[in-house]
Amino acid sequence: MRTLPKPPKTVDLHAESLVDNIHDYEADELLALAIERFRECLDAAIYWDFAEIKFIHGKGKGRLRDVLYEELRDYRNSGTINSYYPAYHNEDIVVVNIGL
Repeated sequence: MRTLPKPPKTVDLHAESLVDNIHDYEADELLALAIERFRECLDAAIYWDFAEIKFIHGKGKGRLRDVLYEELRDYRNSGTINSYYPAYHNEDIVVVNIGL
C-alpha cells in the first residue's frame, strides 16, 4: 500500500493557496512554504510514477521561479527527473517531466 498521498497534476504555489492570511507571514516564510509544498508534491509525483507534474509559480518578482528552477536543476542532475521547461501556453507554469 502506498503511503504518500497522490498529488494533483497541477500544483498552485501562490501564497494565497498555501495559507489563509498571507499578511500573517513574511515574504521569506511564504517562499519557504511554497518550496516545501513543491518538494512534497514533486517527491509524491515521483513516488506515484507520474509522467509529468506542473507547478504554477506566477509572475511576481521571480524569486519563487528562480528557486524552483534551481531546485529542478538539482533533481535533474541527480537523475530524479528527466527535464523541465516553461509551459508553452503560460510561462508562469513550469512543466516537470519525470519519466522518459
